[in-house]
Order: sequence, then C-alpha cells, then structure tokens
Amino acid sequence: MAADDPFFTAQQDEASGNKTTSEAVPTNEQSCPGEGFDVLDPQDRVRFEMLVLPHLDAAFNLARWLLRSGADAEDVAQEAMLRAFRFFHGFHGADVRAWLLQIVRNTCYTWLEKNRHVKDMTEFDEDLHGLRSATPEMLAIAGDNRERLKRALESLSPRFRELIVLRELEGCSYKEIATIASIPIGTVMSSLSRARRQLQLALADTARPEVNHEL
Repeated sequence: MAADDPFFTAQQDEASGNKTTSEAVPTNEQSCPGEGFDVLDPQDRVRFEMLVLPHLDAAFNLARWLLRSGADAEDVAQEAMLRAFRFFHGFHGADVRAWLLQIVRNTCYTWLEKNRHVKDMTEFDEDLHGLRSATPEMLAIAGDNRERLKRALESLSPRFRELIVLRELEGCSYKEIATIASIPIGTVMSSLSRARRQLQLALADTARPEVNHEL
C-alpha cells in the first residue's frame, strides 16, 4: 500500500446473541504480509475510511488494555487494521465496531500466546483467589484515582479485563461483546459479573498500601 494511503495517514495521526457474527473475520492464517493490499475497489476504500477508521481509538484502547503495553498495542492494532482492510470486502453487516474489535481481540490473543507466559491467559478462579467484600467507598475512591484503577484493571486476567474494558470503557452492549468475544450473551453476563467482583478485590488490594502508609 502506498505511503500516502489514507489508512496509513490516519494510523500515523493516531499513534501520537448466542452465536457469533455471520460476517467473515480474518484469521492469522488468512492475513499473510504483503497479500491483499489492493483487494478493495475505490468505493470500498471510501467505505472503509468512513466506517472503520472512526473506531481506530477503540481498537487501540482494547489492544492497550489487553497487552498492557502502549508500544505492543500500536503494533497489534495496526496489524488488526491491516487485516480489517484486506478483508473489508467480506463485511456487509451493520455493526462494524464489533467486527473490528473482534479482529483486534483475536490478534491480541495470538500475540499473547506467542509472547506471554501461560499465567497471563489464566481465568480468575474463585476457589483459588477467594472472595472478599469491597465497599462502595473503595470503588468511589478508585473512581477519583485513575492510577489505582489502572493498576487494578491490569491485575485482571486478559479475559476479564476485556469484558470490563468493552462494557465500561467502550460502552459495548452485551450483544456486541458476545460477538466480539465469540461467546453466548448469557456467558457475557455471568463472566462480566465475575470480572466486576475480581476488580473489586483488586481495588481493595491496591487500597491497602495507601491505608497502611497513612497509618
């Protein structure tokens, strides 16, 4: 793709349901570097710029929270956007954000499997971690303390972190999350409940050092 392609220009500017969607979502095997750069006709390229590029921030935000690294998120988000560009001709649905974020999510997990330890992929186990109550006051304090909230979110497993980010930060509906994560809506709701409880525990843990320091 030429250096002055609108997608690359936008990328440089930014760098400073019980069934999954019926739309084709590219896999790693389908997205070989150097292939498919010219698959879109001019009309589809315009559609891509109008429909997909406005969600570039959401794509990077999801990647950043899942990978916990701005630099890695930039690389993965760009790879996901390239996949979306190559396969945009196969998208004919109404929810382009969910389609794009599903590609970003899949790309992130592929990166994690190759570059992170298995423990980063482990689900939260209530029997192993136990449950302690977190008061509304702790949540209110964390709301005013972005750094504490950031640490708490980053302590979650990627599976739970993505649910919180998609629902609370990106404002996705349960149906959209089900599409993005390729899980039933009922699983979204139950998993999100567990993710919120784990976040409460993490917020309580991050509050303790500050309380001890004040004492």
